[in-house]
Amino acid sequence: MEHVLDKYKTVTLEDVKVWFKAGTLKDFPSNRGGCVKYKDKQIAVFNFERRNEWYACQNVCPHKLEMVLSRGMTGSADNVPKIACPMHKKTFSLVDGSNLNGEDYSIATYPVKVVEGEVLIGFID
Repeated sequence: MEHVLDKYKTVTLEDVKVWFKAGTLKDFPSNRGGCVKYKDKQIAVFNFERRNEWYACQNVCPHKLEMVLSRGMTGSADNVPKIACPMHKKTFSLVDGSNLNGEDYSIATYPVKVVEGEVLIGFID
């Protein structure tokens, strides 16, 4: 049986093979998260309007395995954009998915670009 976390792997901009249209700019709240489904994955999408930046990561918390990260609190630590899980407050970098609390588990992140008002997320498959 596949573990829920096995389907989430970080994708770098250089690895992108598919740009998935996640929605339009107005489909995502500013300075908060939204969630989209791509194949069998739930992806959290964050519009950091105050930074003029977009981020995407797995929606599943690697600690409690709940689909909650899109509802987490956004912020920054040492100018690194981060998401805090609403269940246990563990924080993760939205740049590289690293655990900012120094623990072993991390999250997968995905490139995001905006083209003519459309929000696109990069995947390898």
